Amino acid sequence: MTRKLYYEDPWLLRWESAVTGCVQVDGAWEICLDATVFYPEGGGQPWDQGYLGGVRVLAVTERDGEVIHRCDGPLAVGRTVEGQVDRHRRLALMQQHTGEHMVSGTICRRYGVNNVGFHVGSTIVTIDFDGPVPPEDLPKIQAQVNEAIWQDLKVECFVPDRAALEKIPYRSKKALEGPVRIVRIGEVDSCACCGVHVTSTGQVGLVKLLSCVKFHQGVRIEMACGHYAMDLLEQVFDQNRQVSQTFSAKLLHTGEAARAMADRLAQAQYQIGHLQRQLFDQIGEGFRGAGNVLLFREDLEGEALRLLADRIAQSCGGTAAVFVPAGTGHRLCLASRTQDVRPLGDRLRQALSAKAGGRREIVQGTVPADRAKIRDFFHTQGWDL
Repeated sequence: MTRKLYYEDPWLLRWESAVTGCVQVDGAWEICLDATVFYPEGGGQPWDQGYLGGVRVLAVTERDGEVIHRCDGPLAVGRTVEGQVDRHRRLALMQQHTGEHMVSGTICRRYGVNNVGFHVGSTIVTIDFDGPVPPEDLPKIQAQVNEAIWQDLKVECFVPDRAALEKIPYRSKKALEGPVRIVRIGEVDSCACCGVHVTSTGQVGLVKLLSCVKFHQGVRIEMACGHYAMDLLEQVFDQNRQVSQTFSAKLLHTGEAARAMADRLAQAQYQIGHLQRQLFDQIGEGFRGAGNVLLFREDLEGEALRLLADRIAQSCGGTAAVFVPAGTGHRLCLASRTQDVRPLGDRLRQALSAKAGGRREIVQGTVPADRAKIRDFFHTQGWDL
């Protein structure tokens, strides 16, 4: 079995060890050592990354007590090699995992719900609970956890004997057999866990709770800790700074400025819609009694294409076919108050590979054809253009 130095000292990131095995598997090499500081994937925590004797460690797993280092090159069996773990990643993962324990322990005590699963991702942690947690309580939970972080409580990791274990209250997602490793953080949490943690809560730095949404019979909480929390907050601050500059608003008043702008935009859109309907009425009246109408426009977005085609159809007495440039082709709308336009849509599909569908009175879609090909098609349909 591999000696697991990451349990003995989570801050030991560089060491020397003897290679006890090296086998090529699926284009990489599975390397075993007599001792390692590389934490293997497990318990919701990803594996460590780094280098062994000059080769890169791609993944780390555990198999029957042996830690397997999947590397991009071979190492000679019997050779003593130096290994180095990526410090930034290790610290970030320890911060995330210890922060998860503190949040889970706090929520379990406050609401009587259980952590039934968690995942430490590349930037955030997700935790699933089997009961309700009020989303509006997240600020209070966050404040309580961060206060415990700043008290710099000791994080204890130990394996008690069976007699001592029976006297220790601890959280666990399943029944456990054999030795049980306990992670205890003051009065905040006591939990069975095989992960790697910081040695005091101050090393977590801070916890930021991001969301709380219903998930199965309980809730899922997203959070970030330490380095990842700082990175996230820096990105949010930068975005808010850009909003502040755009709206000429102070950093703490961007929400108010954004709401005011949204109100002004809504009012402007209403006015534009009113003016657009007046314009469409005038265009429609210009085609009164004209029969079939083929029209190309450059200035229609969203529902405006359908609204204009429908308004022309009210007046023309035939079918209105309105086209708007889109990429290398056109968006289209066929509308009529006197006949079923679906057969015309089918013929467009056959002749010009149009993609269109709808109901009797109106068909919408796209056609990968230029204006000349579209006009030629309608000439073949007997339209007087």
